[in-house]
Amino acid sequence: MKAVAVFPGKAGSLHLADLPEPKLDDIPDGKGVLVKILRCGLDGTDKEIAAGEYGAAPDGFDFLVEGHENFGVVLETAPNVTRFKPGDFVVCRVRRAGGSLYDLLDMPDMTTDQEYFEHGISRVHGFLTEAYVEDERYLILIPEGLKNIGVLLEPTSVIEKGLTQAYEVQRRLKVWQAASAAVLGAGTIGLLASMGLRNRGLEVTVFGLDEPPYPNSDLVEAVGATYVSTKRTTLEAAGAARRFDLVFECTGFSPLVFDGARNLLAKNGVMVLSSVTGGQRTTEVPSDAFNLDMVLGNKVMVGTVNANREHFEQGVRDMALSEARWPGWFGRLITQRVQGLENFGEAFQALSEPGNIKVVVEIASG
Repeated sequence: MKAVAVFPGKAGSLHLADLPEPKLDDIPDGKGVLVKILRCGLDGTDKEIAAGEYGAAPDGFDFLVEGHENFGVVLETAPNVTRFKPGDFVVCRVRRAGGSLYDLLDMPDMTTDQEYFEHGISRVHGFLTEAYVEDERYLILIPEGLKNIGVLLEPTSVIEKGLTQAYEVQRRLKVWQAASAAVLGAGTIGLLASMGLRNRGLEVTVFGLDEPPYPNSDLVEAVGATYVSTKRTTLEAAGAARRFDLVFECTGFSPLVFDGARNLLAKNGVMVLSSVTGGQRTTEVPSDAFNLDMVLGNKVMVGTVNANREHFEQGVRDMALSEARWPGWFGRLITQRVQGLENFGEAFQALSEPGNIKVVVEIASG
């Protein structure tokens, strides 16, 4: 079985590998589900793993199959599977359970284990291959009406977790009613965050670097949000004009965390951090003023990465609602489709091409 893999930690090692055909009895207790992969999305994590920055191979392998944004169709189920049947469309959660209390509670995204299991990232093969077998508890059912955009569920689940955490944190205020939100960054996660916030009824302003109009700003405005270029209006100037109840950071540029918190976040506000930054950037921050503002303003910061079943299922609901409100919006996020695993080089090259929002590898039809 073909797969696109890397030798973790070795830059430039992307290659076509052979994997054993998956079998239902690879999963214990008769709970296995065999899934044919139809398509797999790529993002910055895949690019960084291909560059050798991180990644860990599964036990017994010297390579790691890439890809964690997945969509497929059920081919076969083991005897004790109750949730799925052949022909169902599914997305697989990325994290597998380890040994911590949170893993045992089916919250592997919150694991406290030092090492974790994550498809296409750490110790579990990913989805840039032809098929996989997984325990039914890790699969999410996708309605047929969403099959053309189901591959976007995994990144959607990340913003769903961030929003869920924000609202959970704000229960401290008893009567918190968010009316406005700022999103920092207009990439895939920023666009999805603007969608999720608009579906919750907030007035949304998205801050991006590029000047409009361009596809990302068009997508922001298509959901009724406002796009602002930081080339024209700095965060400091924007914050002088107004503050926001919720700030969702997804730029991948860590210094903006402090600018967003200091300049945009209202009193009693919450800031969600979603960027995974592995660099060595430093920034000079007026730490006393920052600390005083956070303390006296009763402000909160919370991070989000990965997601569990609750967030995937909320993502399905938001995708369905968005398709009803703004038909075709999700499909516009996919700016390049590459046909076939053998064209993996073209797909990874597309990640670096300006103007691409989401690159998807079309693996099979169905």
